[in-house]
Amino acid sequence: MQINPSDPATIPKFVDELPKPMIAKPKYSRGQQKNDYYELVMMEGEHRFHKHFPKTYIWGYNGLYPGPTIEATKDKTIYVKYKNQLPLQHFLPVDFTLHAANDSQEVRTVTHLHGANVDWESDGHPEAWYTRDYRHTGPKFNKEIHEYTNHQPGTTMWYHDHAMALTRLNVYAGLAGFYLLRDALEERANLPCGDYEYPVLIQDKSFNEDGSLFYPDEPPFPVPVHPSITPGFVGNTIVVNGKLWPYLDVEPRKYRFRFLNGSNRRGYVISLSNGQPMFQIGTDGGFLSAPQLIQSVELLPAERTDVIIDFSNCAGQEITLINADTDFSNEHTNVIIQFRVTVPLKCEDTSDIPERLAVTMDLHTHHAHIERQLPLTATTDEFGRPMLLLNDRMYHDPATEKPSLDSVEIWNFINATPFLHPIHLHLIQFKILERRPFNLELYQNEGIIEFTGPPEEPRDYERGWKDTVKADAGKVTKIIMHWKDHIGHYMWHCHFLEHEDHDMMRPILVMKDVHAVQQPHAAIEHPAQHQEATATTNPTETTSTTHHNESPAPLLNAIAQEEESAAPTSEKESLAVHVGNNAQFRPPLLFPFLPTQAPTNRQRRHRARRF
Repeated sequence: MQINPSDPATIPKFVDELPKPMIAKPKYSRGQQKNDYYELVMMEGEHRFHKHFPKTYIWGYNGLYPGPTIEATKDKTIYVKYKNQLPLQHFLPVDFTLHAANDSQEVRTVTHLHGANVDWESDGHPEAWYTRDYRHTGPKFNKEIHEYTNHQPGTTMWYHDHAMALTRLNVYAGLAGFYLLRDALEERANLPCGDYEYPVLIQDKSFNEDGSLFYPDEPPFPVPVHPSITPGFVGNTIVVNGKLWPYLDVEPRKYRFRFLNGSNRRGYVISLSNGQPMFQIGTDGGFLSAPQLIQSVELLPAERTDVIIDFSNCAGQEITLINADTDFSNEHTNVIIQFRVTVPLKCEDTSDIPERLAVTMDLHTHHAHIERQLPLTATTDEFGRPMLLLNDRMYHDPATEKPSLDSVEIWNFINATPFLHPIHLHLIQFKILERRPFNLELYQNEGIIEFTGPPEEPRDYERGWKDTVKADAGKVTKIIMHWKDHIGHYMWHCHFLEHEDHDMMRPILVMKDVHAVQQPHAAIEHPAQHQEATATTNPTETTSTTHHNESPAPLLNAIAQEEESAAPTSEKESLAVHVGNNAQFRPPLLFPFLPTQAPTNRQRRHRARRF
């Protein structure tokens, strides 16, 4: 059969070996403490996704895809300069109607270290972008060199582009890489390491017939704008560490895999084809308190999981890492990697799966200073395109989430859209408290939360520290976090990259020396007393509360009420505007663009250039 890169049915699977991304080498050590200094150059490159493909034009850090893996040590500062040497024109379709794209340079970049506890000036703020050689810079740009102090537990992080209104294109073009932070706990745990540890970046892509990257230049419904952003993109192939459906020859022993979903929109539900469980040892924010056996793990874009797979009793087997996610399921995207347990054991496996890992340091709800009610809603933009919002506001609206330094907060994501969203908070790691279904129609009509079922505990694979959480449709997802170490300008946003680029992103301003109970800048309406619909002995019975943006935690109500001034305009009124728009909104339009058909001639014009 002739191989056609645009048709996954013609592409042989498991013919390329899973590569391990190269390790970044420091350029030199700087300062009196000899801190390592790295330079990574964002530049054009050629990459072979499959042994039977021609080379594909990509953008990468040092021209590589994925970028070089940075390995760092807890509490040892490193410095990284990400130099932009990219062309002045993008090779993927830029929508100039998006915020910041209309009146700015076409190619802009800024790198965000996802999961990092870092000063905001080194966080990769979307408006801290810059062009080639820093000829043009964004309004939040103020330093060329990022300082990563690494004051946080060892974990799997990743760096990727975060430029305003271009993230979806720049990441898809190849601007992503691993950042592995190691600590003393990892050393003592005696985990599989070296040749038996793999960071695994999973992304989906589509290709044109000539092997160039395909990305749509319009949504699957008519719009008056061209090129136009699409509500979401899923590819028809699975790329792992830069190779299409690779294989890995393994010994019959334990291996450690750090899985990362780096896709624009696609989610994965990962499990092993032989039904064997995995030992989960970590989540986004680091190690669990103890390893746990899991049969599968769901990863939405930007989520990570750290697992050990024991192949000791699998000699001679071929085991497939499968994707059981049903949102965009087909025979090609349901498989990821093939493990071939065909290599003889080189030496005795002396690695461990320890009984204990990290010491538990949970946050407690009664310590919370503020509890925020944050809706996720759908509306349309001025061109009639679907647009998703956080807290009923666009990106450029004034900041409403202003935590006080050293405060504990509870955030409730009220998902009133027909779709789940992976919500990412910069700077901090949080714990998931619960999810709870609510009466969507009542909320949209009257702005009242009426729970229709009992609280749901976090899934077994998401009980550790997280920086990205699945906000299920029709549910309130509750998280708790401690704002510490840094003040300044951060972000929270949906990590579906098309949503993020189209205003599903909001600023966070962490403030110092601000009263943590009733902040003078906060627009607070205090909730009405809970209305008990029926007796509370039945866990499925409903409870109602009025929707508000921010409220003190229950134990602090009395103090806050003494300080309360005149209540601001009801947020129910502003919500009604979006509900009105939503009445004419067609939810199917929010479904991501599915490139199951050949791209149109217009779309083909945006194929990748080749050297």
